[in-house]
Amino acid sequence: MSVGFKRNISIRGSEELLKIRLDKPVAHAAGLLGVKEALRHGFKEMGITRSMKALLEMNQKDGFDCPSCAWPDPEKPSKIGEYCENGAKALADEATTTKADASFFQKYSVEELSLLTDYELNKFGRLVEPLVLKPDSINYEPITWQEAFKLIATELKKLDSPDEAIFYTSGRSSNEAAFLYGMFARAFGTNNMPDCSNMCHESSGVALSETLGIGKGSIKLEDLYEAEVVIVAGQNPGTNHPRMLSALEKCKRNGGKVISINPLEETGLVNFRNPQNIKGLVNGGEDIADIHLQVNINQDIPLIKLILKRLAALDTITSDVFDHEFIRKYVDGYDALLQDLEKYDEAKLLSQSGISEEEINKTIKLLAKKSKIVVCWAMGLTQHKNGVENIREYINLLLLKGAIGKPNAGTCPVRGHSNVQGDRSVGIQHFVNKDLNRRIKEHLGFTPPSEEGVDTVGAMKAMHKGKAKVFMCLGGNFLMAASDTTYTAKGIQNCELTVQVSTKLNRTHLVTGKTALLLPTIGRSEKDMKNGVQRKFTVENSMGRVTQSRGILKPASDNLMSEPEIIARLAHTYFDGKHAMDWKTLGDDYSLIREYIDKVVKGFDKTEERSSGAGYYLPNNVRELDFSKLPNGKAQLTINKVPHHDLKDDEFMLMTIRSHDQFNTTIYGLDDRYRGVYNERRVLFINEDDMKQFHLKKLDVVNITSNYDNTLRVARNFLIIPYNIPKGNLGAYFPETNVLVPYNHFADRSKTPISKSIKVKVEKVKS
Repeated sequence: MSVGFKRNISIRGSEELLKIRLDKPVAHAAGLLGVKEALRHGFKEMGITRSMKALLEMNQKDGFDCPSCAWPDPEKPSKIGEYCENGAKALADEATTTKADASFFQKYSVEELSLLTDYELNKFGRLVEPLVLKPDSINYEPITWQEAFKLIATELKKLDSPDEAIFYTSGRSSNEAAFLYGMFARAFGTNNMPDCSNMCHESSGVALSETLGIGKGSIKLEDLYEAEVVIVAGQNPGTNHPRMLSALEKCKRNGGKVISINPLEETGLVNFRNPQNIKGLVNGGEDIADIHLQVNINQDIPLIKLILKRLAALDTITSDVFDHEFIRKYVDGYDALLQDLEKYDEAKLLSQSGISEEEINKTIKLLAKKSKIVVCWAMGLTQHKNGVENIREYINLLLLKGAIGKPNAGTCPVRGHSNVQGDRSVGIQHFVNKDLNRRIKEHLGFTPPSEEGVDTVGAMKAMHKGKAKVFMCLGGNFLMAASDTTYTAKGIQNCELTVQVSTKLNRTHLVTGKTALLLPTIGRSEKDMKNGVQRKFTVENSMGRVTQSRGILKPASDNLMSEPEIIARLAHTYFDGKHAMDWKTLGDDYSLIREYIDKVVKGFDKTEERSSGAGYYLPNNVRELDFSKLPNGKAQLTINKVPHHDLKDDEFMLMTIRSHDQFNTTIYGLDDRYRGVYNERRVLFINEDDMKQFHLKKLDVVNITSNYDNTLRVARNFLIIPYNIPKGNLGAYFPETNVLVPYNHFADRSKTPISKSIKVKVEKVKS
């Protein structure tokens, strides 16, 4: 390596503004326009024949699982169109015929590529051969698979401690890949297994485990159909989980009501035109939300406390608002909760929430006589300092109403990546589970480490301090997904070796350690063949059902390798074929991996046979009303503090959001038709009264700054967009605004970043 050699990398890419076009937000979700957009993306990336072949098999029983979100498929899926617009975009993105091969990387250096936007990087297409970025080079060059495995093994063997390696996992990996990956990390000697759930639903897992005894939701898809009330809190299903709208439509047609709780009134909850039926295609569609509570950012707890206080007052009169029989039999903490509610002034709670008296009264009237209630939520609840408490407060409502552990009622954390829940189920976790370790030793023949590893925040800190030297990612775009982009980038660049198992180019492939490897893998939609036999894998959806998936398309290259085989070949190389586990054979035969999963992972049973067709549900104690592992053997009501952000006169509360043309950090396009923004992502949504107060005009260019612990963070060049958002609140797209999120400010106990409640200032850029 050349002495002092340093690559000149742009951490955030281009921050130049484009030619923005503004229009009125589209008044309905999906419909013919959604179908048109889905097909447009598919035909452009894959061609007509390849697109139609894949779309007809996506989310079908003998086909492949959608590579986008984790929303469950119906047990009896429709024969056509069992996907949404964003699912079709995800498929087109993965199965594109555009390729970034060795000649591409010979032509473009990592320095040149880093100057582009994330959208531009994604459009270069599929990675098709293993590549290495050497310490004194700015260009990736080809490397053989075996040379790559030897390089990783050599670097791992150099480490002074196994804990100097970190193994990150994205939620797109299969159960088989995640299981092997987690077992290799443990066999190597570390529990350093951060995963993407640390950055999103970790708060859900903690809150649910503390109150109900399992870190997963309690409902099944069909429970939504006949629920009396569905509360959708801190979630935008029209963009993030569009197929959920079909379930809400069925709920509405069965007489159910929907309450939306969100600082933004999202299009999908205003009106939904279901493209699977004639009414949705040609008529007015279905109005979804009956009540929209436009809560201030991170003021759900005051809102729910106010609702509980008023329901409790009614219950003292009628004794039938709360389910007292259910509470007596299954719930702990009732008296303490009611005593705590008495401390709060209703007027202050109302003011803090930002909701009108009229809307509160409508909500109370609806909830008072209903017991089949489902609460659905996503990042709008989890990514706050008090993210765990936010969720616990909603669970208080469900427990008081007896809306747990029975049909058409319960909890529904709506997960992001298509197998993020499965990854955790099969053992991707940084904490130590003694029962799991015991089963690993018994069935796999080695002793796993007993010291807790690092989560995402811990991984960032370890790399930044030089305590981690090898960083491997099974999928994902860690740099842009994590908080505090600048801090995270410096940490990654401190590593000796970074390894990315990926399908497409992203920014984490450019901001690397001294040496970097790109290992291209087979996509979800592609055939995974070995010795003439097609292999299948399994995933777990967000409601706990395990199903098989089998790709149908020809792989983008003959030089791709599946994720399980990559991990197995690496482990075989590292251990020189001398380990209790026969890694090479496991990489060839996934049925053997599933046999191990059944033996080692709690709840999995006869997966090889039971995962076919509609699949099978993993055990869920809440569905059985079994709270025996909790204090006093009961579900727990909790006392949660009201948040106080103490904003200064010139400060706003910013939440990061997605556009309609993205999924997580993957940017499919530059339009957000649901909010009326076209050809630009660097925008800041703001209340018109705030614009007047701070002398801002539409399309003024501003910088957004945050200052935590005397560290100034700046997101540059954002265009002002007047929008229907509460006064004092702002919204802007991530990952562009992740740079503002401090790495060391996160949810208590879950360490989920505060991406939805960032204190910021807005500074107009001088022309």
